[in-house]
Amino acid sequence: MIQIEKDIFNIKEEAVDIRRQLHRIPEIGLMEYQTTSFILSFLEDLGIECEISAAGTGVIGFIKGKSEETVAFRADIDALTVEEHTGVEFCSINRGHMHACGHDGHMAIALSLAKLLSQKKGELEKGVLFIFQPAEEGPGGAEILVNSGLLERYNVKAIFGLHIYPELPEGKIGCRAGAMLAQTGEFDIYLKGKGAHGAMPHKGVDALLAAANAVMALNTVISRNLDPLEPGVLTIGKMSSGERRNIIAEEAALEGTIRAFNEETYGKIRSRLITVIEGIADTYDCTVKSEIRDMYPAVTNDSALFGLISKVIPEDDFIVIDPLTISEDFSYYQKRVPGLFFMLGSRNEEMGFTYSLHNNKFNFNEDILATGIQVMYNLYKAL
Repeated sequence: MIQIEKDIFNIKEEAVDIRRQLHRIPEIGLMEYQTTSFILSFLEDLGIECEISAAGTGVIGFIKGKSEETVAFRADIDALTVEEHTGVEFCSINRGHMHACGHDGHMAIALSLAKLLSQKKGELEKGVLFIFQPAEEGPGGAEILVNSGLLERYNVKAIFGLHIYPELPEGKIGCRAGAMLAQTGEFDIYLKGKGAHGAMPHKGVDALLAAANAVMALNTVISRNLDPLEPGVLTIGKMSSGERRNIIAEEAALEGTIRAFNEETYGKIRSRLITVIEGIADTYDCTVKSEIRDMYPAVTNDSALFGLISKVIPEDDFIVIDPLTISEDFSYYQKRVPGLFFMLGSRNEEMGFTYSLHNNKFNFNEDILATGIQVMYNLYKAL
């Protein structure tokens, strides 16, 4: 079991209070004004040098060390457009918004770590950069911050991030070297034919028929175009078409997602999708417009930092997890500097903490906040 040091145990109650205050004021990406104000006030009260992030919301906090090198810790701060149904006394006061992905916990861990390290000013060998990042859920706040030159400006040599994760047992740490979370993209496909009366189909061009065949054809991309040992996902989650039962559909739309663990595989799926859909459109005499939005790169953990975390966590509490096809914009930081992202288990069946991320009943045992602080502190000390 991960041992909690006295200094961290002493700030555990405050960490819980921070989490609950932030849980009550969830805000969506790039509109986290109350959240930003709370974080800024907390850090300034600690005497930490602060600035608003380049995204316009979010906060950057810095504690100077003895050397010029800096270690960064990132916490995402945005929430989701979900109506909360947890029934907790500190429930969201922003109707239709909820911290259903644990970002309130991530912020509480990072702010508590900031308090702990601020008490050791003058003793710290490396500087510490706290990145309270907006818009992880979208449109991708990490890319904005990275492109602003933040990491170079503070001479960041390593960055750490975590995610509370209900698929792992409470208090366990899950991680792996190399690709851990998938690269992701979204696509919209619009097919246009020609409407006609259903009794005279030969006078129309059936976009619905083309879309139905496109769904079938696109589902062969993974099974017939990828190496079976190279994972990838192409999912069509929505199809809409037609006006009435007796009218040949003039238009049809498909919406879906692409996932892969390396850029080459992602590019192959993307390219094949375009080829297949254009072929279908040609076959069924439709016109087609495709929009593909390339989103977050794959989260790929630095092997040396993975070796580091495996040493600072007791063997019984450390799980080498399989790659996950969920995504995270922490990957943008890893494109510039060595980075490590890990999962903090929150599953507790006895207490009913089993709901998935983004569920309107998602919650966790706040004891794990101390575990998260301790792991981050261990990583800093190990560097």
